[in-house]
Amino acid sequence: MAGFRSGRGRDSGSAQGRQYPQQQYPYGQQQPPYGQQPAPGAWPQAGQGQYPGPPQPPGGPGQPEYFGPPQGGDPYANNPGHTQSFSVQDPYGQGGYHDGPPEPPPGPRLSWKELLSGVVLRPNRTFWQMRDYPVWGPALLVTFLYGLLAVFGFDKAREDAINTTISSAIPYVLTTGIAMVIAGLLLGVVTHTLARQLGGVGSWAPTVGLSMLIMSLTDAPRLVFALFLGGDASLVQLLGWLTWIASGFLFTSMVSRSHDLPWLKALGASAIQLLALLFLIKLGTF
Repeated sequence: MAGFRSGRGRDSGSAQGRQYPQQQYPYGQQQPPYGQQPAPGAWPQAGQGQYPGPPQPPGGPGQPEYFGPPQGGDPYANNPGHTQSFSVQDPYGQGGYHDGPPEPPPGPRLSWKELLSGVVLRPNRTFWQMRDYPVWGPALLVTFLYGLLAVFGFDKAREDAINTTISSAIPYVLTTGIAMVIAGLLLGVVTHTLARQLGGVGSWAPTVGLSMLIMSLTDAPRLVFALFLGGDASLVQLLGWLTWIASGFLFTSMVSRSHDLPWLKALGASAIQLLALLFLIKLGTF
């Protein structure tokens, strides 16, 4: 019987710890004297009734078995009782089944200051972060204040408000502010309904609130110049068109992120609100 080398392939360092295999010879042959090599063919070969012994470690003679497999692959891989190592590719990394890293989840709710500045300076990030939070407070207040000043952005309405008494002008101005709030609510509901019809999944409260903020904030530059120059001035008309285009971009971005819609569908959902703002406010027919 063939023996095993002790110490997982290492010498024990002493002759006493070494165990030598018992050499067997064919019947009728004697063991050669001490110090002489056996004759060729004296050692038993595999397949002649003798157990050939365990395979040598993959690291080679004199190396422990836990050394890595030799070059060219693991000889034990995919054999019964053995497994083959494999690597797992990051699905969000380069070459995965995703185009790029996933977008971060919505963050904490923004304060009203961060919300107002974010709509103008960081619209994409702000709309994504606030897609699940209603913004009724800032939306109603900003739209109401915008409605109070919108009276003075139209020539005829401004003349009527200036030429009348204060007791008559205050209800007139307040009514205009309330009318702007109601108009913003209705237009936001229309935008949300169209987005849901096109496959959107957003909530109605964030959509309506953010649409009211977009409507009010984007028209602020035109309104400031209209207070002094009048609504029919060329600069005011130019600002009206430029701010209307900017509002279209913001509406599309907001609907796209709030409802997980592509840009074309998001633009289609915002089309009615954009046309209403153009004819009712931008062109001075309100």
